[in-house]
Amino acid sequence: MIEAANLPDDVEILKAMVVASEGRNLRKQDRINHLETLVAAFKQALFGAKSEKTDPDQFELALEDIETAMAVIHAEDAADQRVPCPSKPRRANRGSLPKHLPRIEDVIEPEKITCDCGAERHMIGEDVSERLDVIPAQFRVIVTRRAKYGCRSCENGIMQAPALARLIPGGLPTEATVAHVIVSKYADHLPLYRQAQIYSRQGVDLDRSTLASWVGKAAFELKPVFNALIANLKISQKLFMDETVAPVLDPGRKKTKTGYFWALARDDRPWNGEDPPGVAFTYAPGRSGQYAEDILQNFSGILQVDGYAGYNRLLKRAKQDVQLAYCWAHARRKLFEVARNKSAPIAEEGLKLIRDLYRVEADVRGQNPEIRLAERLNRSKPKMQELETWLAHHRARSSIKSPLGEALNYIAKYWGGLNLFLSNGRIEMDSNAVERTIRPIAINRKNALFAGHDAGAENWAILASLIETCKLNGIEPHAYLTKTLSAIVNGHKQSKIDELLPWNYADV
Repeated sequence: MIEAANLPDDVEILKAMVVASEGRNLRKQDRINHLETLVAAFKQALFGAKSEKTDPDQFELALEDIETAMAVIHAEDAADQRVPCPSKPRRANRGSLPKHLPRIEDVIEPEKITCDCGAERHMIGEDVSERLDVIPAQFRVIVTRRAKYGCRSCENGIMQAPALARLIPGGLPTEATVAHVIVSKYADHLPLYRQAQIYSRQGVDLDRSTLASWVGKAAFELKPVFNALIANLKISQKLFMDETVAPVLDPGRKKTKTGYFWALARDDRPWNGEDPPGVAFTYAPGRSGQYAEDILQNFSGILQVDGYAGYNRLLKRAKQDVQLAYCWAHARRKLFEVARNKSAPIAEEGLKLIRDLYRVEADVRGQNPEIRLAERLNRSKPKMQELETWLAHHRARSSIKSPLGEALNYIAKYWGGLNLFLSNGRIEMDSNAVERTIRPIAINRKNALFAGHDAGAENWAILASLIETCKLNGIEPHAYLTKTLSAIVNGHKQSKIDELLPWNYADV
């Protein structure tokens, strides 16, 4: 802060200082305005009506850097007392501090509480503030001592308590340490070699291969839980399914080959279903519908999917026990692609009709199936009839090979499955529920680039399934994995494997 006594007496010098200060402020404001404009554009792309134009993940790093630059400018302003405070305080999400976090009381008392008159002051109130503090991850060593006892009288052998079971016999890690490695890799997308670097900074030298062996051992022990998860999902009468690319290294050809993670998901929360949400990923070396059929053995009911033709083989089952409900989000995307590239009033009209359907869905979300179905028949069915008339009219007048014609033909091709939500209140309008579960797979894929081999992809699928199911149920994955691995190591019965499913975590 500049004191008045330190200001020069020369008027010309003072004028120069004022001009320089104003120029500095203008440059800062220009930078702030430019950065805020960029942030607004990125947020529009992320959260606005045009979110389908871009992959949200690619903007995260850019947003972090821009907002960091903005914070630097605001810090400069705060440090420069010559700059007046803005009339309107900057809006910022400062977070909230959960009640379950431990509180460390730091009481600050005046140097003396005696009044000038000699009397003792009494407390009339206090100002309380809370700040979030972090203790960096700390390693500790669990020292286990097993005393040996012998008898001086008869020397009839030695007595000692048996050693506790361990996930890694004779190894260094506790089950909590292994769980931390798994969560860091598959939930926080931190490859093992980076974790090894972090440990090394604290003086714990562990090879990446050592961490990999821990993860592999855990995946083996958790496979029965994963199998129980899939079995539990398949007893449902309504599931979602989708697939995503899983590049796998092919050393023989010195490049990667394309495998797939098939996601099987359940989310009955929109219609107050009693079954907990869950997702199971299964790795397969290809995208043939045969893999979907193999995964769905013993499943009968409604399967909500996108328009991939491989699912059609499920309709050819002898029992004909699967109905395919298709995704309106994919159908809408076809029209959106047409509308965003040029002036397309026909596509815009279709988007408006679909938007009206989604407004009904927003109103019935969380209601019981009977209420949802009644509202759909009352409000959505007339819209669907209007949409069907619109579709037939414009298909007859559009070139089949034009972008609009292709979009309209896509909707017409899957019209039966797109209508299915009008017959059952448990069916959603789209398969967004399963697409959300595979997003972490895509993020991890960007960090890891590829799986080392087919077995590595299978382990990835097992561990990611349990972690993502934990997240769907609001369960902290590290705590769940620690408790579950400990239960398995200590002989949890295979006949009671369902007790180890994530939604039963509190009972383990």
